[in-house]
Amino acid sequence: MGFEVNDYIAKIRQAFMEKSNPENAKKQIEYMKGNFDFFGIKAQTRRKVTQEFMRKAERPDYDDIDVVIRKLWKLPEREYQYFALELLEKYKKGFEEDIISLFEYMITNKSWWDTVDFISKKLVGEFFKMFPELRDEYISKWMDSDDIWLQRTCLLFQLGYKENTDLKLLFNLIERLQGKDEFFIQKAIGWSLREYSKIEPKKIKEFIQKQDLSALSEREGLKLLKSKG
Repeated sequence: MGFEVNDYIAKIRQAFMEKSNPENAKKQIEYMKGNFDFFGIKAQTRRKVTQEFMRKAERPDYDDIDVVIRKLWKLPEREYQYFALELLEKYKKGFEEDIISLFEYMITNKSWWDTVDFISKKLVGEFFKMFPELRDEYISKWMDSDDIWLQRTCLLFQLGYKENTDLKLLFNLIERLQGKDEFFIQKAIGWSLREYSKIEPKKIKEFIQKQDLSALSEREGLKLLKSKG
């Protein structure tokens, strides 16, 4: 094989090691509730030191990307997952149907809002634009899974759709999940409503008034509407 996965990842590791900052790492670990280890590299620096690995001539072929992403995902420091997300986004115009299984793996492993929200909007959202015939199948599967991160993805994948948002679907998902006692679900409900309130504020306000939403979801959903008076 022309592309050597382990060599590629070893070079990324070396770049991260050279820029590691234990003091920053301590703060990042605390911010992420101790869920992940960190090298302590801030986003701007991380992107700068890894930009060469993002260049088309240096990055993996599409056929290798599944293996590369899964290997990066298994490594302990969170910077590897951040790099994996931004690397995978480079391939979005060439996504094939079976890449959805990689998205599922990423959503359900090392799950936290920082990666799941990126996957939802920038990867899954783009995927369903390319393969709309697969959308309902996976939304149904994820909603039935009882996995909060898959369900959060269902609520958030349309964040960038604006006028093309399927409002009927969004409202249906919210109605199904509004009674779930889970912060990350309630926050996502509010976020999705707030985002669409930029497009049709009246519809969002009417929907919120008719629903028995949590205080968190309602507060988040109305945030922009209240600021406008």
